[in-house]
Parts: sequence; C-alpha cells; structure tokens
Amino acid sequence: MNQETAAANLKTDAPLHRLHNFCAGPASLPTEVLLKAQAEMLDWQGRGVSIMEMSHRSSDYIKVAEAAESSLRRLMQIPDNYKVLFLQGGATLQFSAIPLNLLANETNNGKADYLTTGAWSGKAVKEAKRYADLGLGQVNEVATSKASGFTTVPEQSEWQLTEGAEYFHYCANETIHGVQIFQPPEVDAPLIADMSSCILSEPIDVSKFGMIYAGAQKNIGPAGLVIVIIREDLIGKASAWCPALLDYANQAAKESMLNTPATYSWYLAGLVFEWLEQRGGLEVIAKTNRQKAELLYKTIDESDFYSNKVDVNYRSIMNVPFTLKDSSLDGQFLAEAEQAGLLNLKGHRDVGGMRASIYNAVSLESVQALCDFMNEFASKHA
Repeated sequence: MNQETAAANLKTDAPLHRLHNFCAGPASLPTEVLLKAQAEMLDWQGRGVSIMEMSHRSSDYIKVAEAAESSLRRLMQIPDNYKVLFLQGGATLQFSAIPLNLLANETNNGKADYLTTGAWSGKAVKEAKRYADLGLGQVNEVATSKASGFTTVPEQSEWQLTEGAEYFHYCANETIHGVQIFQPPEVDAPLIADMSSCILSEPIDVSKFGMIYAGAQKNIGPAGLVIVIIREDLIGKASAWCPALLDYANQAAKESMLNTPATYSWYLAGLVFEWLEQRGGLEVIAKTNRQKAELLYKTIDESDFYSNKVDVNYRSIMNVPFTLKDSSLDGQFLAEAEQAGLLNLKGHRDVGGMRASIYNAVSLESVQALCDFMNEFASKHA
C-alpha cells in the first residue's frame, strides 16, 4: 500500500463514535487533541513522516518538546528556578527515584516524612522504606488514615513530624479511594506531591512545593510519561546507588533527553497543554471540574440508593467512588451503564463498588448523562 492509498483510507466522513469514558487511567483525552493527532499521524506538518518516526534530537522535534514545556510553564505559572522534566516510567518509578535522589547520600544520612492517605501514598512510603532498610536514610510515616478505610485525612495536629526532614511526601489526590488534599500541608520540609490524578485540574501555587510529579495518563496524555517539576536547589543530591537515568541532575543537564524519551506521549502532552490554554487555562477548567463534581455528588447525596463514604472536606473532584445500597445489583448496573454508553465505572478491586473518574477531558454533558442514568436505575430498583 503506497502513502497516497494509506492517506485516503485514513480519511472518513463517518460520524465520531465517542462514548462517555470514566476510566481512571489511561483516561479520556480531548476529542480535539485526538483529531489533530490523527490528521498529523502519517505526515507531521508536511515533513512526510509521523512525529513518532522523527529523531528526538532533530530540530523539528526539539521545537515540539520546547513548546510543550513552555505551554505547561504558562498554565501552571512555574517559577524560573524550577526544572520541568519529561521522563519515562510513570509516577510509580518516582517512588524509587525520590529517595534515591533526595533522602540520603554519602555525606548526609537524611530523614524523610510520608503521609499515607490511600493506596498510592501507601505504595510510595513502602518503596521508600525498602531503601531505608538497606541503610539509605530514615523514613517516617507521620500518620495514616488506614483505620478509616482511607476515607479522610488525619488531622495535622496528629502528625509525628521529623525535625530537619529532607522532604515531606504526600499524594494530593488518591485515585482509588477518592480522597483529595486541596491545600498544601504546612510543614518545614520541602513538599513533594504526587499529583498524578489532579494536576492541571485547577490552579496551584508551584512555589509552595519542592517537587511535583505526575503520571501522564490522567490529565496530561498517554501512559508511559511522567512529568517532574523540581526546584533547582533539590537537584544534584543523589546517592551513589541512584541509577544514572533516575538521577534528576543527569536528566536536567540533558533536557530530559539523556536517552530516547517517550516522544509521542510528549508530543500529545503538548497538544493537551495547547488545548487547555485555548479553553482559557486552569481557572476556567477548574470551574467546569467543580460543576461536574458537584453535580455527581449531589446525585449521590440526594439518593438513598447510592452512597459515598469520603469525608466531605476531602472529596476528590477527579475520582468519585460510590456504592449501591444493594451490592448484588452491581453487575446489572455496570451492564446497563455500558449499554447506555457509560464506560469504565467499575470500582477498583481494593474498594469495590463504582468509580467515576471525571478528569479534564470528561465533559459536563458526560457527567449529566451518568447522573441521569443513575437516577433512572435507582428509580427502577427502589
């Protein structure tokens, strides 16, 4: 098949078949972004090749990478003394990279504080403790909400903070349990936040953080990419145990191109950033996100058929778990929801029930469609 035939086969006037996707990740991407990527798939800007086929060191791709970073800096108002790294491995690899870079080195046997409010912060502290057990610094779990079933956040007055800690780590939004910490904790140590499932959902003050990291597959782009935003004074402290590719200093020195990066994911992330800017930025998207969450929680709270156990002060605006009064109806709910074009509503296996992930690319119309279905299903089985 020659290029002309392939291009002709790609073009179609058929209507888009896009359903309501509430997947926790990999999650919905903006339709406009996918259409643009589709149009550029075979021939990026007249170059005769796909962006996936370009050298990451070519001048064309370097411009794509630089534009993506510039767009993200504008959206989040990232100060000049922060590096933005586009890395591989997802956010979970950072559970290892963080202690290897920041906990301790040959001249400093440091200490770090971790707050556990759900599955992901739990995995982060567990990984950090592996290195502490091997003699690389000390890791302190300041508090955990496990006893509540991860439905709230421990009061800060209960936290057992470490004086002189190298950093304080927390997960800003727990994807599985639907718990979100909206204000950065007030501690003396540099804040490190896993924002994988809430980054770009609303404005934040980056200057309050030492480091922010986020896997791409929620609000940024396809899986396989992780973005690290790190204050420059925290770079260059890695342990000798730290692999070269995980050393933030090495990656910063090479502009995230120490090895071949996830080029297509980086390109698509840039298109998503562009889409957000065209929509008016994070203040505008935050208003829509609040509307979506309020509508869904209202539907749950006003019904005796559905429930959400999360403390109202910490209810996530990105991930909304809920249960049915009669769990024997779970399978029927999911089957009928899928028939209605409402996809990926099954809750995480550790929690059960349902979960609707309503990231930036999920429209208000999709959330309204879900609420209408929920009301109809409840009325049939009341």
